[in-house]
Amino acid sequence: MAVETDAVGTQHAEGMPQLDFSTFPNQIFWLVVTLVIIYLILNGIAIPRIREILAERKRTREHDIELAETFRAKAVECEEQYEQALKEARSKAREVLDSAKAEFAKDLESATAEADERIAVKLAESEERIRDIRANAIKSIENVAGDVADDIVRVIMPGAHDQEAIRSAVSARMNSLSS
Repeated sequence: MAVETDAVGTQHAEGMPQLDFSTFPNQIFWLVVTLVIIYLILNGIAIPRIREILAERKRTREHDIELAETFRAKAVECEEQYEQALKEARSKAREVLDSAKAEFAKDLESATAEADERIAVKLAESEERIRDIRANAIKSIENVAGDVADDIVRVIMPGAHDQEAIRSAVSARMNSLSS
């Protein structure tokens, strides 16, 4: 190692002073003092604050977990209540639907019976009118047939025709055709 002398006459080694073996005990002393001071500052101020922050975080986390459990339990309870209410609503809806179906069937049956009665009355009236029309048609045919037969007999036998006999013959023939 190269040695230098300064203006005062003190000799110094060339290079870095920290690596000068003659100053090692002094450097080690100040290193220990500095580490002890850092340890005391950390142990007295920083570490308690860090512990306090960690403890607060732990308490907050535990409180949040408890809250979450409480809310989960409430959610499960609400879900059960919802399911029960939904089940009751479906049951009630089914009852209303069944009641409405029964009422509709009853109304339909009543309306059908009423319609059947009206149809039966109309049918009876129609059959009566058909009988009247048929009877009138037969009467008209009988009259026309009697008039035609009377006219034919008059043309064929001008002097000897009996209108009553012709009419009764036509009537007898019409009765045999209609039965």
